[in-house]
Amino acid sequence: VQLQASGGGLVQAGDSLRLSCAASGRTVSSYNMGWFRQAPGKEREFVAAINRSGGNTYYADSVKRRFTISRDTVKNTVYLQMNSLKPEDTAVYACAASVVTFTSASYTYSRTSVYNWWGQGTQVTVSS
Repeated sequence: VQLQASGGGLVQAGDSLRLSCAASGRTVSSYNMGWFRQAPGKEREFVAAINRSGGNTYYADSVKRRFTISRDTVKNTVYLQMNSLKPEDTAVYACAASVVTFTSASYTYSRTSVYNWWGQGTQVTVSS
């Protein structure tokens, strides 16, 4: 599967953005999908994930109640709706696909090692 992320930009604190991750080659319902971000000088960190059935979503504590992950199987795209953005959300955001079963107990979905396919990142900059 090939993944193409888009939708980043420069916004002010409190604004919203929606990132898109378009998949080609296979349908998004074939994979568990995740969003990660990496700020300058920091390690890549988990943001949100959705399992292949679309029935379960997972979020980092730092984005809960602000970000929402969803998918559109017709458009073969996964979205990350980001509301109430903060300067600390500034990072390069990337989407990824995994065939490993996600389990809440083991936080599998948050591990970069379980994702086999990655898209290029899209820059999100939030000014104060």
